Amino acid sequence: MHHAIINLNHPAHYIGLGPFSISLGNLLIILAMCIVFLAALFIPFPHSDKEGEDQK
Repeated sequence: MHHAIINLNHPAHYIGLGPFSISLGNLLIILAMCIVFLAALFIPFPHSDKEGEDQK
């Protein structure tokens, strides 16, 4: 029998905000996706030093 590194055989932890509730695992995934999205918006792409010149 194979054993998992993390025991997943227990109920999830939920966070309730008024009529809404979300599991802690899903909330962490959503926050990580938002951080990656914001990083993609604000971290500049690398560019060459010849940005304004005509390329031949």
